[in-house]
Amino acid sequence: MAKKSYPLSKVYGLLEPGPVVMVTTLRGERPNIMTMSWHTMLDFEPPLVGCVISNRNYSFGLLKATNECVINIPTVEIAEKVVGCGNTSGANIDKFETFGLTPKPAALVGAPLIDECHANLECRVADKRMVAKYCFFVVEVIKAWLDPTVKNPRTIHHLGSGNFMVAGERIKLKSRMK
Repeated sequence: MAKKSYPLSKVYGLLEPGPVVMVTTLRGERPNIMTMSWHTMLDFEPPLVGCVISNRNYSFGLLKATNECVINIPTVEIAEKVVGCGNTSGANIDKFETFGLTPKPAALVGAPLIDECHANLECRVADKRMVAKYCFFVVEVIKAWLDPTVKNPRTIHHLGSGNFMVAGERIKLKSRMK
């Protein structure tokens, strides 16, 4: 098979590492939601996650100031709300109210959980050394929540330019890890 050249500006769509998530932050009275797809697991225990949050985003300043957030993992059932949150700024609107999402108190951080998401990860910033240069925060998951009624979550994955892929089918292969 002959392969053809691929535009470098589209490479990120081939490597997106995981599901689109919704990051909640809180500073003051009104919580904020930011849709994010640029994240990666960095360590197992304690669980460390690397997150790219642009310094042009309202959430950047909130996370930098408070050093805590919740990474909420939505499923395809609320995909339109996820995209809506990603296409608006929390500096101008209350995204919980605008998109009909339900904030629930977290156990260890000030930012709320999004009740409609099948999983929620309460996080504290563990390392800011790459924030100035790359807008890359390293956060430690300090509490995790999972909806036990969601058996095969169909998560959404951003491919770029408004295109998404839905995951959810599980297969089991032999692995060294149990």
